[in-house]
Amino acid sequence: MTDILIGERRSSADDIVAIARNRATVSLSIQSVKAITEAYDVLRDLAQAGMPVYGVTTGLGAAVDTPLGTTGAPDQLRIALARSVGVGRAASPEEVRAIMAARLCRLAHGYSGIAPDTAKSLAALLNARVHPVTPMTGSVGEADLAPLAHIAAVVMGSGVAEWMGTTMDGASALARAQLQPPAVGLKDALALVSSNAASVGLACLAVHDARRALASLLAAACLSFEGFRGNLSPLSSAAVELHPVPGFGAVSERVREALADGDLSRPNGARRLQDPLSFRCLGPVHGAAVAALGQAWDAVELELNTSDDNPAILSQSHRALPNASFDATHLALAAECLSLALARASALSGQRILQLMSPETSDLPRFLAPPLPGRSGFSAVQKTVSALVAEIQLLANPVPVVILPVANHVEDYASMALSSVQKVADIAGRIYLLASIELIVAAQACDLRRGIELGLLTRGLHRLVRKVVGPLDDDRALSNDIRLLSERLPESLFLQRFAL
Repeated sequence: MTDILIGERRSSADDIVAIARNRATVSLSIQSVKAITEAYDVLRDLAQAGMPVYGVTTGLGAAVDTPLGTTGAPDQLRIALARSVGVGRAASPEEVRAIMAARLCRLAHGYSGIAPDTAKSLAALLNARVHPVTPMTGSVGEADLAPLAHIAAVVMGSGVAEWMGTTMDGASALARAQLQPPAVGLKDALALVSSNAASVGLACLAVHDARRALASLLAAACLSFEGFRGNLSPLSSAAVELHPVPGFGAVSERVREALADGDLSRPNGARRLQDPLSFRCLGPVHGAAVAALGQAWDAVELELNTSDDNPAILSQSHRALPNASFDATHLALAAECLSLALARASALSGQRILQLMSPETSDLPRFLAPPLPGRSGFSAVQKTVSALVAEIQLLANPVPVVILPVANHVEDYASMALSSVQKVADIAGRIYLLASIELIVAAQACDLRRGIELGLLTRGLHRLVRKVVGPLDDDRALSNDIRLLSERLPESLFLQRFAL
């Protein structure tokens, strides 16, 4: 377990993954605590001077025209409780941790006006593994108010939380973890909920998973090239120079590295002059997915390293600035683009699997069946492949652009960023299954070729598959084989060599 000092340097998606999944501990840097303290002092001065500060001396949303005077702890707690309206599935502990960590990273910039002790309390919950129960349906992406309100309520000693595997009320969870709720400051609940930390936190997990899912697909494609005896000309450096679309060069280079020193890398190694497009177009299609992943990764890290607080408390100019920094349209669009790109790469994978099973194109036994009478081979697996590709295509459909206006028509636009981000994670999970099937089928094709010499990295791929899944020497249930291999893919150090 490591400690991540938030605010000392730029935060990364990998930091959030480490906090969420590896249970890294967190602390706020001295610079961050100073910036948070200065902003809170400015907020207190503004409120005492009678300056209008949204959510502090005024109501929220449609009630912005309602002056409240200087509010305090009871009003702030009501902000959290009134917005604890999430429904549907509860976020997993790692998702909750990602959300909390993302919010902490943005609080560390010192624009929220949160009280320093409350920011430290959020870090303390992470370190004590107190995980607020957080229903995930309720955000429209213009600040993830509903999920974050469930977290804010627990920080403030209310709500519901899970600790050490047991669900209980928030006050009891804090007590059992030997934590005390902080003295609530002037803007604490608003600072905790007025953020897109749910979208950003889950986006960190999603892009991390998408990167590994793409690596799995690229590895599977390389082994399929071996089993198919595909032509590498469309992946040559000369082909890249002719049409250097984003990602094409990096993908092609990685494939050539994987197949180096094998028969396919030698003259006349391929069976055919022109292969099906699912092989020929691997470079540009997978390259486009890699480029989309890079765009999404950049969007996520931009969010982590900037403020989305409304109002922002600007210490240097001593004012509260109303703004729309909570809008996450750019993140939503990046996630939508990534979903579509993953879907296209998945479609190629599904087609390659079918091509390997077709004797007309692969010159191998139908369905790669063992040479025994009446054997089905991988015939029924085609249905699973078709179902997975169809589900991925469904998930890749864009989230609606126009939504119901809320808050008495004050909030008449929404990015729906959280929905877009969650689709990426759902697609990545299915890609691990699809890539596992392709690896299993491609390994069988390689075995049936007999006597071929695999490439530098594809030899290792074949060994990896065979450590988990044996050859199909007779018909058997394959569900468990697919599951076991798919569970190995995300954490496989060898497969990470295919990540771009």
